[in-house]
Amino acid sequence: MKIINFGSLNVDYVYRLDHIVKPGETLASSEMQVNPGGKGSNQSVALKRAGADVWHAGMLGEDTAWMRERLEREGVDVRHVLISKEIHGGHAIIQVDANGQNSIVLFGGANQAISAAQVEHVLMNAEQGDWLVLQNEINVTADVMVAGKAAGMKVCFNPAPFDEGVFNYPLDCVDLFILNEHEAAGLARKPVETAPEELVATLSAAYPNAMICVTLGEAGSVLWTAATGLIRQKAYPVQAVDTTAAGDTFTGYFLAELTRGASLAAALDMASRASAIAVTRPGALDSIPYLQELKA
Repeated sequence: MKIINFGSLNVDYVYRLDHIVKPGETLASSEMQVNPGGKGSNQSVALKRAGADVWHAGMLGEDTAWMRERLEREGVDVRHVLISKEIHGGHAIIQVDANGQNSIVLFGGANQAISAAQVEHVLMNAEQGDWLVLQNEINVTADVMVAGKAAGMKVCFNPAPFDEGVFNYPLDCVDLFILNEHEAAGLARKPVETAPEELVATLSAAYPNAMICVTLGEAGSVLWTAATGLIRQKAYPVQAVDTTAAGDTFTGYFLAELTRGASLAAALDMASRASAIAVTRPGALDSIPYLQELKA
């Protein structure tokens, strides 16, 4: 069984500040880094470091083409990562404050130029029971959902960044939603202050055939399936340095454990432990732990 991640590839420009810049304010940054990132890229690396067989599909610009080699060095299959000569690669401007919280400005670039022909070519390699991983940072998400489901794949969707366009996607194709509190609230059309149990109840009623997983930061995570009901997972307390790739690390480890046949509770615990390690390190992709670190 393989995992095909049809996802974004970005270069992250990370600025460390005392606090997130307010409207009209100018702040000096104490540090600036250029890191490989993008939710798709981060999740592929998390999957691979967690021990999964993962193929990444997506689009880079010539200015970000070095990221293809970086993913390949990680062991990710990059045969379906194309490079555009006409469009700049995607990038993000990330502010990280003294408490490790972040604020992100995203430019889609080549991530928004994926063609229908590329989708068809990628999914020719899909086999019954393979997993398809999607976020909300490429232009063909809805088309890939439909094509993946038609190919017999199971679909994992992390609708980040969340916007109203998500409701136009064929969400009945999704087998596993992985959401943070903001994404869960948006998808449920509820205030973000809504109790997690209420969010999950609303989402499970709307998508009864899917697994619903909601990450809650320091409050841990919850998972609902029709067979198990609600499962709760504690968070592991750590001193956060940078939370940028916490959710992507969780996604990669959770799905990797599921594909190895782990129980839902065991997969949640492993994902929680991995994301706890990730937030103690700066950067996005570079903060993701390796499986042997968790075993140790």
